[in-house]
Amino acid sequence: MPDPWWDAAYGGAYAGRRLRVGIPFVRAVTLWSPSGGSSIVVPPRPRGEGRKPEPMPVPVPQQCSAPAEESGSGAGLTLLVIEDDPAGTFTAPELSVAAGARVRIRAARNLTEAGRLLTDDVDCILLDLALPAGAETRGDRDGEEDGLATLKYVLRIAPRHAVLALTAEDDAELAAEAVRVGAQDYLFRGELDSRLLSRAIRYAVERKRADVAQHQLTESRLRAQENARLERGLLPTPLLDGSDLRFAARYRPGRSRALLGGDFYDTVRTPDGTVHAMIGDVCGHGPDEAALGVELRIAWRALTLAGLCGDELLSTLQQVLEHERESEEIFATLCTVDIAPDGRRAGLCLAGHPAPLITRRGRPAQLLPYEDGGPALGLLPRARWPRRQVELGGSWSLMMYTDGLIEGRVGDGTQRLGQDGMVAMVNRQLADGLTGEDLLEAAVTQVRRLNGGELTDDVAVLLLDRDEETARPRHPGGGRTLDIPRPGRGAPAGVQRPPL
Repeated sequence: MPDPWWDAAYGGAYAGRRLRVGIPFVRAVTLWSPSGGSSIVVPPRPRGEGRKPEPMPVPVPQQCSAPAEESGSGAGLTLLVIEDDPAGTFTAPELSVAAGARVRIRAARNLTEAGRLLTDDVDCILLDLALPAGAETRGDRDGEEDGLATLKYVLRIAPRHAVLALTAEDDAELAAEAVRVGAQDYLFRGELDSRLLSRAIRYAVERKRADVAQHQLTESRLRAQENARLERGLLPTPLLDGSDLRFAARYRPGRSRALLGGDFYDTVRTPDGTVHAMIGDVCGHGPDEAALGVELRIAWRALTLAGLCGDELLSTLQQVLEHERESEEIFATLCTVDIAPDGRRAGLCLAGHPAPLITRRGRPAQLLPYEDGGPALGLLPRARWPRRQVELGGSWSLMMYTDGLIEGRVGDGTQRLGQDGMVAMVNRQLADGLTGEDLLEAAVTQVRRLNGGELTDDVAVLLLDRDEETARPRHPGGGRTLDIPRPGRGAPAGVQRPPL
């Protein structure tokens, strides 16, 4: 026979589908009311005292395939209804457990009240398109007869909320236009019921979340592309036009998915025929260190083209570092080499940086002298950096590098490759006939292999080499000479940026 308590709790949703079991039902059922979030609590069925509990009816679930969004229990949602209905012809339906979700409802009769009720916990907005346009929508009207002015205003003040448009059945064109403007979906007033509204709310919320996620992903991709173009533009282009030296470089930042790190290098040729090369390392690996490295590189190029070198140049660079760094703990190491126009000698300055490696024809690679070096930039206010004269010879290769190349581990222990290990590694690769780009690629690859994977520090390697057989006599005043490529050598200097 009918059970009034059951019908009151579930509204007859499970009529005709009951089983009798001997387990008393002792908990209350809460229904959510359309009136501003208040709830109706149905008390548990009373037990008889001193007698055996009566069997309770248990619903048998309907065997139907529910959509994914309806099958999940999930947390309750909050719906903000914006509608002006003085006659009370529109009443938001009660959304109970039988409709598949718990929805708390707030009601606003105009846009001003809606602005006060629009808080972060609102998940969806149900907007009646028949709501009169107030003074708030003045800037959202395309014309006097814009029927979507209220919708445009709501979309503007609630850009991260899902919006449902409510309209009459004879306004299908306006409803479709509302979706094109930005609403997630539309509903017809005459077809509105609790199940349809509950499903539409959850669909709109999930669609808005997907739209926001897609928008953020698109912005992230565009930002990454822009940053990549910017970082590529900040990598140096060697200015060696007219030099008989050949240039090659390899650069690997330690930061994941970055193109630029705290290491920096550059090479330029001044009008007198002198070739100036520099490589440096800002302590740290983040974007701030990368930006500081770019500033130091550009400052070095400008000072070099202005005619400064040696101690005077490094002292000025230290002033740049002191003004641009974020804290006094930031310092930078630097190695500069200025090669004479004849290519047979050079001046070397070291500021806390590892000494370059030189290879002469028929002789093994060795480190240039480093006993007369000065401290890193930014450590001592009045430091000095002596310039040491070095004989290069007729044919040679000069490799400048940062400490990322020598601080990688060797095997599973704590042993580092070090400068001695690097010299031995390069000599083996030279014995295999590697030169130029091939030599640098093999060196970086071998260091990564010995480390057991990617290096955590930035790595920059710069190679300049000169072959006396291809060097042409210069015109007086350091004029332009002809560069004749040779098999197995690097590309002519000054033609491209180094590969990453």
